[in-house]
Amino acid sequence: MLQNAFNRYINNFRGFSREIWILTFITFINRAGTMVLPFLSKYLHEDLHFSLSQVGTIMVFFGAGSMVGSWLGGKLSDTIGFYKIMIFSLFSSGILFILLQFMTSFIGLCIGMFVIMVISDMFRPAMFVSIGAYSKPENRTKALTLVRLAINLGFAAGPALGGLVIMLIGYKALFWIDGFTCIIAILIFWLKVKEKKKSTYADKENPGDVLTGSVFKDKIYWIFLLSTLLVGIMFFQLFNTIQIYHKHQFGLTEFQTGLLLTFNGVLVFFIEMPLVNYIERKQINKVKVITLGAFLMAISLYLLLFNTWAGILLIMMLFMTFAEMFSFPFSNGFAMSRAPKHQQGRYIAIFTMTYSFAQILSPKIGFTIVEKYGYQTNWIFMGSLGITAALLGYWVYNLVQKEKQTVKNQ
Repeated sequence: MLQNAFNRYINNFRGFSREIWILTFITFINRAGTMVLPFLSKYLHEDLHFSLSQVGTIMVFFGAGSMVGSWLGGKLSDTIGFYKIMIFSLFSSGILFILLQFMTSFIGLCIGMFVIMVISDMFRPAMFVSIGAYSKPENRTKALTLVRLAINLGFAAGPALGGLVIMLIGYKALFWIDGFTCIIAILIFWLKVKEKKKSTYADKENPGDVLTGSVFKDKIYWIFLLSTLLVGIMFFQLFNTIQIYHKHQFGLTEFQTGLLLTFNGVLVFFIEMPLVNYIERKQINKVKVITLGAFLMAISLYLLLFNTWAGILLIMMLFMTFAEMFSFPFSNGFAMSRAPKHQQGRYIAIFTMTYSFAQILSPKIGFTIVEKYGYQTNWIFMGSLGITAALLGYWVYNLVQKEKQTVKNQ
């Protein structure tokens, strides 16, 4: 019985190219080493003694840099190629993360975080393009899920190790670990994977086929992006207000917070790929799944209103994890499915920018509400965003059904 279950689980991971596995491996190394970002808000507030409002402002620069980087990465991937962008981005950001520990002034950190995130987040759209270039068309959604699993497995190891490193050595050690893992990961990629000129995301032979304005006329896509933005704002609370809430309300250590994030990563690692396979096999509508994810994320934030029992944090993380598994992989798939031929890169670039914009808004909105009205008000507000996102998802579903009916009748 156990052997059959294990074999079924392993079968979910068959059929990927060597390059996809290497990309997955270096993504894991990079993500496991990314220990600074999960604790950045705590480091700024507790170690450098910035106010919550100042932390929120620094995180706005963090998100703004991420947004510019996503746009640049998508643009440059189409002009000079994803391979060069990936190598430049990860190698340079590795060096910059090491240098970040020496910045302690408010202005310096605002500028430093912006520059680092511009360079670091050029990697994301380039990585999506690389998945398109190195995977078979029928395996693309699964390849995206595989790389997401590597991110989450690294995320499972990173925060717990990061919490231990903070307790035993201090925050400064995280910057060295983060920097060196970026550099090591991209050196492995450079040595093991050859550049592939042809990409399915851009038609190099017929560049005139790329219609620059079409994405801005896609009403359904922009409603979907608004829903995605609201889900992103809720999800990124996990890396700012929620972590500080752990300590203020329940007295949790960095290690205990890291263990909660590890619980998230472990669940995603074991459940997400079989879940994606099941949903695709049963041909369940992607938009319905994304809408359910938004609703579950709203519940996860509302659960934080129960503030007298620390066990609620575990239940909250369970709901947040399933919300993430329903929302994120299928949002990626829907974003690509909306794109006309040879415009997936453009659609994905705007999609990744939506999450970057959420990174700008999430800490600033969250910390401002917490400072002025308290944590409880923030959880009510954030949960309400989730209900709004679910309603937008339902609207998108109805519009897509009408669109299909119109096409069928033509």
